[in-house]
Amino acid sequence: MPIAVDIDVMLAKRKMSVGELADRVGITPANLAVLKNGRAKAVRFATLAALCEVLECQPGDLLRWEAAEVVVD
Repeated sequence: MPIAVDIDVMLAKRKMSVGELADRVGITPANLAVLKNGRAKAVRFATLAALCEVLECQPGDLLRWEAAEVVVD
């Protein structure tokens, strides 16, 4: 997927656990894990805003675009 999720990077910088972040954001640890591991198909702006508020960061600190690899035969 061309969108990479860096929630784990911010968790490490803030010395915060997934469980603590989930509690403070108001989502289940399972849903946070889906998002954190890049398996989510979408994220609500309200959830993104809550993540940014709790982690004291910008959306670009959590999400980034990666170019697809070009395979040459």
